Amino acid sequence: MSGTKDVDWAGAADAQEKSLIKQVGGLEVEDKTDEAASAAEQSLFQKIIRKGLIESTHDLEIQRKDPKSPLFSVKSFEALNLKPQLLKGVYAMGFNAPSKIQESALPTLLADPPQNMIAQSQSGTGKTAAFVLAMLSRVDQSKNYPQVLCLSPTYELALQTGEVALKMSQFATDLSLRYAVRGEEIARGSNITDHIIIGTPGKVLDWGLKFRFFDLKKIKVFVLDEADVMIATQGHQDQSIRIQKQLSRECQILLFSATYDSTVMDFAENIVPNPVIIQLRREEETVSNISQYWVQCETPELKYTSIANIYGVITVGQAIIFCHTRKTASWLAEKLTKDGHTCALLSGELSVGDRIGVLDRFRDGKEKILITTNVLSRGIDVEQVTIVINYDLPVDHTNGKADCETYLHRIGRTGRFGKRGLAINLVDGEKSMEVLHDIESHFGKPIVKLDTEDVSEIEKLQK
Repeated sequence: MSGTKDVDWAGAADAQEKSLIKQVGGLEVEDKTDEAASAAEQSLFQKIIRKGLIESTHDLEIQRKDPKSPLFSVKSFEALNLKPQLLKGVYAMGFNAPSKIQESALPTLLADPPQNMIAQSQSGTGKTAAFVLAMLSRVDQSKNYPQVLCLSPTYELALQTGEVALKMSQFATDLSLRYAVRGEEIARGSNITDHIIIGTPGKVLDWGLKFRFFDLKKIKVFVLDEADVMIATQGHQDQSIRIQKQLSRECQILLFSATYDSTVMDFAENIVPNPVIIQLRREEETVSNISQYWVQCETPELKYTSIANIYGVITVGQAIIFCHTRKTASWLAEKLTKDGHTCALLSGELSVGDRIGVLDRFRDGKEKILITTNVLSRGIDVEQVTIVINYDLPVDHTNGKADCETYLHRIGRTGRFGKRGLAINLVDGEKSMEVLHDIESHFGKPIVKLDTEDVSEIEKLQK
């Protein structure tokens, strides 16, 4: 499965997405909730559904081991002095200017002498494009052996990274890549001549150490993508460390992760010496452009009535309703459909392919209401979404307290691209009210009570 440049790029992207969708089955989830969804499938889902980069409003916290070493940010790709073929590829992909993670990370990624890096940023902010650009920039196309190695935790995620690399390098016709994933076989005694290898830890370990198809000592850049997913997979952490120990001291090591908790930090410290660390400051997240309200609803029927009243009075572009369980989501979708509303249902038992189909229909405006569980709380950016309704408030089941991070991701589906958003929270009892107060306290912003039986109050939401 070597990369090739002689292809129809738009067609290749569609084919690659279809291939990825076929490779990933539905999530095997515990009984009623979607919280046991596989980390790898969730990560792949986030990557596939994004048509472009999220413009993150998070500030970047940049830490350096050497405080005398300045980190410059760039506002244009031209400022990076990229090879012309790569710059052309970047623009062909529709990237007009670096995202926040890119403008801060790329100068360090491309600096000479090379510097190691640990970068944490949410999915969709441009991490993959950043490290792929660094990978491609380090290749000497006159030398026909692997110079760059990228590890992904799964077959599907490796293909996803490869797709970005192939698109970005489409004008660098002499550059080639090879996938080291299941199903790829090489004859004993062979030597790989491709410049870049993208694969999973087990296959790379076999090719590099067991069969010696390439020389790990000649690798210039070693990338570990989706580190938080990597360490959640049995054996991948040890395999990655074994590979890293075979690299030369001059090899640039880059670790990227959507999260950066203590387990990721421990793994990163073991594998990335003297890194520059780029990390999001979560406390800077804001909900300033989202108006938040709560409605007292003691029963499911009253919750439904509140939703119907809101939807019947105000002009809604598109709405997303978050439920805690699949059962509730299915019930609500069926009831809204019977009452003449065009709505779609999305939850974790659907395959990735089915989920993509639902989202495409929602993006195209074929359904006005999307009912979902937490499977979608971090995953969709649709400009027309003007209202988010929390049918059930998100709760951290380890302690029974409010899950403020999930709440933020949920209501963040509205108010996209700097527009005003609206979030409605349905409160059904004393426990639910405690969760609401926790959320108010966490974000330091009051959530206003709304009487959905009063038409004039609902009308004010649009003003």
